[in-house]
Order: sequence, then C-alpha cells, then structure tokens
Amino acid sequence: MMLRFNPKGVTTIQPSFPVDSADLCSLIRTALDDDKAEDITFIDISQKCSFADYMVVASGRSQRHVGSMANKLQDKLRTFGVGTLSVEGMENCEWVLLDAGDVVVHLFKPEAREFYNLERMWSIPAATEDAAPKTVRKSTRTSKQKLPA
Repeated sequence: MMLRFNPKGVTTIQPSFPVDSADLCSLIRTALDDDKAEDITFIDISQKCSFADYMVVASGRSQRHVGSMANKLQDKLRTFGVGTLSVEGMENCEWVLLDAGDVVVHLFKPEAREFYNLERMWSIPAATEDAAPKTVRKSTRTSKQKLPA
C-alpha cells in the first residue's frame, strides 16, 4: 500500500495492486448498508457491456439521504484507493451516479428509481452469437438510383 496526499491535505490509501470488482462490491454493500440504503441491487453486467462489471442500484428516502449516502460512499471509495471516481447528479440528488471504474453505483429517490427502472433494462439477458442473424441482406438499391419521393 502507498500513502498519497491529495490537494485537500487528506491522506488516502492507494493499494499497490489493481482494485478487484468483487472487493469493490463488498465495500459498496457495507457502506450502503451502514447508511441505511433501501433495496440494494447488484447486477452483473460484465457480459452485456465493456464499461463495467457490476451495476449497483439503491434508494434513499429523500434528497438529503441520497446526497449523504453519495458523499460518504465517495469518501470510502477514495480511501479504499479508487483513483478515478466520477460523480454526477449531486446538484439535486434525485439520482446520483458514482462511476468507480468496474462498478457503477446509482443512488435514487424511490420515485426516480421507479420511473427509470434500470434493473429491468439491465436484467435483459445478453445477446449471444446464436441469436445474431445468420445472413445479412444486401441492399438492392445502387447509389445511382433515386429514392421514391
């Protein structure tokens, strides 16, 4: 482990090894449980996209609760050694996104979570090669043909 000093003068612990997504999920679950997050859901998206391995969705009771959870989780992730951490939505705290690299965390007010319904969208099974069309149709139109008006 290495100690790093950030511009604010706060010491953070930087692991000398890559941060494992399973360890990151465990830290996130503990932090959200400690902060009384509701309906914490972990979705494995490693086979569906290339930008992350897991998506975490959780709810807070109010804007203040969502903002507080986001601030505390951000501090814990930085202390754990997550170097690149992007945060969006802290202005109004209806929906706060924390991008910790291999794990993306969405913190919602219950109404916003119900409206966006990310769990349903990301729980759709990933497409496989068997599901892809076997043949590709070529267009019969040539570049000189005009399209009907």
